[in-house]
Amino acid sequence: MGLLAPVASWAQNPAPTPAPTSKVRITTSMGDIEAELYADKAPKTVANFVQYVNDKHYDGTIFHRVIPGFMVQGGGYDAQYREKKTRAPVAHEGRQALAAGLKNTTGTLAMARTNDPQSATSQFFINVVDNAFLDPSFQSFGYTVFGKVTSGMDVLQKIRNTPTGAGGPFPTDVPRTPVVIQTITLLK
Repeated sequence: MGLLAPVASWAQNPAPTPAPTSKVRITTSMGDIEAELYADKAPKTVANFVQYVNDKHYDGTIFHRVIPGFMVQGGGYDAQYREKKTRAPVAHEGRQALAAGLKNTTGTLAMARTNDPQSATSQFFINVVDNAFLDPSFQSFGYTVFGKVTSGMDVLQKIRNTPTGAGGPFPTDVPRTPVVIQTITLLK
């Protein structure tokens, strides 16, 4: 009987599981944005993003593409529009992330890529509206969501509404006053 009591109390108080999320602070020239990253739902994508954060890759990059009714994109170019060197692309996890409940809704972070679904490296975007057409489907790989803004939506709105035009090699959608990502810091 003495052995059953400890087992019963252990069953009622299982060991805590590790946190499935981590947080980052995106410090920009327009203010700070904090976001949760969902390593339990898009593990390779989050590991890729965090490695770029740890490598200080994002320091001094810009949001080079801002479309008010769509998204803001950054992480690949410095303020002189020089493309930063990247590592090999990360495996596409869009369908896995969607199956885990992550959709391209307002405030979510997703990986930018070319037409090749396996081409995402360092560039990411933040959805400023719900963009269901970017979610994976039977016909499309979609875009891998890996995080969500938890504070700083007011900053995201300022970025979203900044006047745009041509800049560097881009004919449209570039903020007239650069929106610089000063740094991205892992909070936990």
